[in-house]
Amino acid sequence: MATPRIGVAVSGGLSAPDIVACVKLAEELGYESAWVAEGHGGDQFAILAACATATTRIRLGTSISSVFVRSVPTIAMAAATVDALSGGRFVLGLGSSHRVQVEGEHGLPYAKPIPRVRESVEAIRALLRDGEVSYRGETIAIDRFDLWFTPLRRRIPIYLSALFAPMLEVVGELGDGLILTWATREAPARAAAHVATGARRAGRRPEDVEIASLLPCVIAPTRAEAVERMRPAVAMYAGFFPRYNRLLAEAGFPDAARAIQQAWQAGDRTGAARAVPDAMAAAVGVVGTAAECRAHIEKYRAAGLALPIISPRARGDGARRAFEDAIRACAPAH
Repeated sequence: MATPRIGVAVSGGLSAPDIVACVKLAEELGYESAWVAEGHGGDQFAILAACATATTRIRLGTSISSVFVRSVPTIAMAAATVDALSGGRFVLGLGSSHRVQVEGEHGLPYAKPIPRVRESVEAIRALLRDGEVSYRGETIAIDRFDLWFTPLRRRIPIYLSALFAPMLEVVGELGDGLILTWATREAPARAAAHVATGARRAGRRPEDVEIASLLPCVIAPTRAEAVERMRPAVAMYAGFFPRYNRLLAEAGFPDAARAIQQAWQAGDRTGAARAVPDAMAAAVGVVGTAAECRAHIEKYRAAGLALPIISPRARGDGARRAFEDAIRACAPAH
């Protein structure tokens, strides 16, 4: 019987050396992939380069890299660099990020996110394939950029993040995989239907697009404690990011999503966390005891999720221990 495939993702809370140590542990325990976000957690490509030199088998990916905060050439060169250092184990996860981050936190313009993702994928693939690119699109203009090195692989897998139908269809048209996040167990099947629409439109086979999802993960001695520890993370995403607020509202929690957003916008972080109901905190990831979390992962698999990726939620003192405990508890050979 084949070992179940599972990944692990880091979205902040650990230092770069701690992330490398956790990825090494994940490889030792049979995880098939490790993914690193950026946000405020450190340069993802630098961290993945360190992971590449410290491991030999595990796939390494970005989850995700924003197409707005780096240029197409810098993304392509970073991807090719990590791919070479890892011996061809890199996956480039791309997405549009969010206006509140790109404009508010980076001070960069944010417009036409779907065309920007589409054109970024096309230009990155062209540069890696041909060694140079000139591109004129709706959002991207490159006169000529050439690589002064030869990539290890001329085609690196590109996974795209998406939440709603229009972008999900673009994933079907262009992506090697889809990265979901904050997904209920019903989300993979709904997403797969939209991915299939885009794939067929492009003359592709829908089954060639892998469906993956980051699964926020909190493991505690009791389910009640785990839910309590998950609340602040759900509140931050639902309160700060309009798209995640909509996602959670459409997942069956419209009243809670509205209450969280109102509290967050009023500066009441504690109130926003209190507004997260138990059912919401438990519906968008794997939350509970170690055994309960393993059972939740299997329910996601049964619902059509090809690649579950646990994303432990921990900050401050004891964060590395919490990550390591989650990695051990959810290991495929457990």
